[in-house]
Amino acid sequence: MSKNPTGNLWRATPMIPSWRPTLVARHYAATTGHYLATAAAVRILERGGNAVDAGVTASMALAVLQPDIVSFAGVAPTLIYLAKERRVVSLAGLGYWPAATDINTLTAAGGNSVPRGVLRTVMPAAPATHIEALRRYGTITFKEAAAAAFECAQEGFGIYPAIRNNIHKHVDKYQMFPENAKIFCPGGRVPELGDPFRQTDLARTIGGMIEAEERAGGDRASRLRAVHDHFYRGPIAGKIAAYHAANGGFVTREDLAGFEVPVENSIHVGYHGYEVHACDVWCQGIVLLQALKILENIDVAALGHNSAAYVHTLSSALDLAFADREAYVGDPKFVNVPTAGLLSAEYAQQQRARIDARRAFREMPEAGTPPGVAPKKAQRGPLAVAVPESLDTIYCGVVDAEGNAYSATLSDNSRDTPVIPGTGLTISSRGTQSRLTKGHPSDVRPGKRPRLTPSPGMAFHEGNLYLTFGTPGGDVQCQAMLQVLMNVAHFGMTMQQAVEAPRFASFNFPNSFAPHEYLPGRLCMESRAPDATAQSLRDLGRDIEMWPEMTARAGAVCAILNDKKTGWLHAAADPRRENYAAGW
Repeated sequence: MSKNPTGNLWRATPMIPSWRPTLVARHYAATTGHYLATAAAVRILERGGNAVDAGVTASMALAVLQPDIVSFAGVAPTLIYLAKERRVVSLAGLGYWPAATDINTLTAAGGNSVPRGVLRTVMPAAPATHIEALRRYGTITFKEAAAAAFECAQEGFGIYPAIRNNIHKHVDKYQMFPENAKIFCPGGRVPELGDPFRQTDLARTIGGMIEAEERAGGDRASRLRAVHDHFYRGPIAGKIAAYHAANGGFVTREDLAGFEVPVENSIHVGYHGYEVHACDVWCQGIVLLQALKILENIDVAALGHNSAAYVHTLSSALDLAFADREAYVGDPKFVNVPTAGLLSAEYAQQQRARIDARRAFREMPEAGTPPGVAPKKAQRGPLAVAVPESLDTIYCGVVDAEGNAYSATLSDNSRDTPVIPGTGLTISSRGTQSRLTKGHPSDVRPGKRPRLTPSPGMAFHEGNLYLTFGTPGGDVQCQAMLQVLMNVAHFGMTMQQAVEAPRFASFNFPNSFAPHEYLPGRLCMESRAPDATAQSLRDLGRDIEMWPEMTARAGAVCAILNDKKTGWLHAAADPRRENYAAGW
């Protein structure tokens, strides 16, 4: 059933269009959410840096190039493959709630969900994550890694359609916060296409971190530690804490000074000769892994790509996994998540038996009961009028000549929380993914992390690195990644065909973002799907909504496939956004 590991990765599958070529390279490949970030990664690789050096460089650049959907002080869940050790490590790039967090204050301001603004701030994890990745696994200085981000902030870049459209669409939200309005609506207007976009305060912040490294003595690790301390214990922390003290926020200098990014093992499952990895259950990557286990004993290729039976089977498996997410998954430091049971073959068989080929789940199914666990109820949440919009994310993937790989999904937007004056930074507003309902696995507690949507992936075949991949898209991420993996593993598509093929997404569960709305039975499909497929799914009970043929709402997957048979790297970038790949 695994076509491409032993098949011809160069030959396009007939009748499946591809707007771009798969980029095939011998030495390295990079694919990210913006072409300039990909170019920044290539600069580092060409100078002899490894995948981690290049990945961190591109990730910091993305926070400058896509500041509407990525924050330099946001989240950065990261997977790294160390080729010499044949080992995957995970950097848990997600902050926790401040020690002074008060549920009554949140409820008074937000009602049933965490309110917009300064009160949804959790610890900024991205800077610590990037610095720790460089210290442990990289080779270059922070100055080298931050150069592209600094240049793009100081000198500016040309406004492109996605950022212009996002600012225009949400201009009222940007204008709620004076500093945000100053940066994103300079002169009181939305920037036009091609306008230079500069972030001088952010450039000063990055420049200050570079100077901290240059002033520090000692070895490379000590100098990188000085960069960390400049952010979390020095002037930046002081400005963040002062703003919160003056504006009713929870964050203190002590909170920031105590933040360190955990380095831990990934979680993974086997699937038809593949081993697929995700970050631990503080994020939603387990949804992808659970869906794979449910599908493992089903001949999905025989169903036919994007046939009604195929879409129904995959979306049903996803619905079951999402129901379990709502019942069981949260910060493992606070929640006893039955991870082993949720990913076991025994439990997958039980869940698989719940899929009825003649009937869809018209509402979110009840959560399953993994081995050794008392049954739990999944909360369905308020009904939505329309598919909720994700606050969004971006992805960065790099593989180097030694076979090391970097996979990170960066996030946190600039329209739902204030920029800290003088810094150019919005501090992680990921508290929006926590719940105010006591007992929910992602409920708010001091020191607890929200359950995160960003979830980078890696896959291995016969012990070798095979796929480095990820996407923006909120709750769509695991769904899009699953479909791309299926396109390669079972349908013989080239990597670029796999990311461009029509996709679908279920919304038959509470949205991860406040106010956590829910659309019973809703399945969205890109309009390239056959009309007959949509009608057959309606007949099965699905509430079908058709999307435009290539919409960013279906995710924007970037991926690098490592063909061990030939030594070539196959890089793809989804044209649903400004994604670009490069290699040599």
